[in-house]
Amino acid sequence: MSGIEIKAYAKLNLSLDVLGILPGGYHEVKTVMQTASLCDEIRIDLNKSGEVSVRTNFSFLPKDERNIAAKAARAFFAAAEMNGYGAELTLKKRIPVGAGLGGGSADAAAVLRGLNDLTGVGFSQSQLEELGGTLGSDVPFCICGGTRLGMGTGDQLFPAPIIPACCFVICKPRFSVRTPDLFAKIDSRRSRIHPDTEGLLATMRDGDLAGMARRMYNVFEDVLPRRCSEIGTIKNEMLDAGALGAVMTGTGSAVFGVFTDQESARTAAEVLGRNYRECFVASPIEKY
Repeated sequence: MSGIEIKAYAKLNLSLDVLGILPGGYHEVKTVMQTASLCDEIRIDLNKSGEVSVRTNFSFLPKDERNIAAKAARAFFAAAEMNGYGAELTLKKRIPVGAGLGGGSADAAAVLRGLNDLTGVGFSQSQLEELGGTLGSDVPFCICGGTRLGMGTGDQLFPAPIIPACCFVICKPRFSVRTPDLFAKIDSRRSRIHPDTEGLLATMRDGDLAGMARRMYNVFEDVLPRRCSEIGTIKNEMLDAGALGAVMTGTGSAVFGVFTDQESARTAAEVLGRNYRECFVASPIEKY
């Protein structure tokens, strides 16, 4: 029962729409999310110190209980009534931070899943998702993984067609985007284009990869500040390199392109990698 190693997979938004503001002040979204093989690796060592500590290769991340992975461990111990238990979390980070890829949420979800397996507590997936929802709106998706339609704040998950076979190239520019700033700009914008979410889901159901890629859309791209013009540049470079479609994920700043095969994706990643340090090839993941 002492230790376990687990992967924390990145999240991509194939489409992302903001429908309005919910009574509690949170934004109501409609999004199609996909798990990608780009991942962090986490080792969890259980102990009875009563403390949760974090070690990571990203020096700027908090190593105490300000880290969402540590918060997840604390939440698990409280829910399982495991008083006096602690954990040492070792995070090997690969998912870029501040990219819209759900790296922190993925880490929290992996800690919940890992502790559930390690301790044998036996929480169901729905119980883990409910617990994850107390940590962040993306955590429930990162627990279940695969392809899902997200509603509410993104935490209400519904089945979606499996994505057609493809590869992704994920590229993050050197800057991040402040999520609150984009939501404020969305709120002040009276009219905007909305994704064709139903059309997107229909193309996925039909196995039409090109049709799906054409319908990918993220409303936050419409309100990006001028300093973020590089996001558009990356999208164009991906399309020039053979992507069927390219879109920003989450509130950015990472962009991903959809490619038909590994060879074309790797070739595109090599071209983009000349200018962008954080550039990765990944595949869709449907089951952990």
